[in-house]
Amino acid sequence: MPELPEVDAVKESLNRQIRGKTIRQVTVYWPPMVKVPEDRKQFEEMLQSQTVQNISRMGKFMIIHLDDYALVSHLRMEGKYFFMEEEGPKDKHTHVLFLFDDGTSLHYNDVRKFGTMHLFDKGTENAHKPLVLLGPDPIDDRFSAEYMHERLQKTTRRIKTVLLDQSVVAGFGNIYVDETLFRAGIHPERLGTSLSEKEVGRIVDEGRKVIREAMGAGGSTIRSYARSDGGKGEFQNRLFVYGQEGNPCPNCSRPITKTKVGGRGTHLCYHCQE
Repeated sequence: MPELPEVDAVKESLNRQIRGKTIRQVTVYWPPMVKVPEDRKQFEEMLQSQTVQNISRMGKFMIIHLDDYALVSHLRMEGKYFFMEEEGPKDKHTHVLFLFDDGTSLHYNDVRKFGTMHLFDKGTENAHKPLVLLGPDPIDDRFSAEYMHERLQKTTRRIKTVLLDQSVVAGFGNIYVDETLFRAGIHPERLGTSLSEKEVGRIVDEGRKVIREAMGAGGSTIRSYARSDGGKGEFQNRLFVYGQEGNPCPNCSRPITKTKVGGRGTHLCYHCQE
């Protein structure tokens, strides 16, 4: 699943490609993808003649700001945007097609069909689900040691599970939680209430660093992630534990282990993470 750095890279490429373009026509080929409004035809009609003003991001969500509306898009597991200099060709996994006045097009491609789109009146998007449910970004000043320590004192969940909870902090996924906890020296199964303020501070500091480094590298291309311009991420070449099962730990040279925490595949060094 694309996490914050990957979504941010897609946002940046879309800003370069479609900002200032006016939508001539939208065709939805997989109606369940559109959550608001529920009527596919209404969604298509609302987007006609709208000009793209800007694309922003909250957590793993992209927001395409138009003249009158805000289109909130979540890529989920396999969602991708592809920009083309002409209308097509459309393949079988293109489920929403945006045609612009200048003859260019934007294809939303999703093999698993898990992606979602919500269209709200401009300026109201933050007051509705899904955005209203989100916690702060890891790179937001609100994501502080004080904030996290207070949240952790109210839960007996494991720290990895808490960091994956988008209502606590928005944007982390499996890759960057594993990397954050390794760098912070914290075992992913530690209960939130067991962590000291100093330990929580390390998690916050390392989490912010990991996310910023990954954003600078265009994210991580582990399986199929790509930007709308076809570019790939490079941070996968800098991962210490995620996907490194059996390889030596960069700190102690003991093998990296893969286990499960909360049903999620989890990579760690049992020697370096306590």
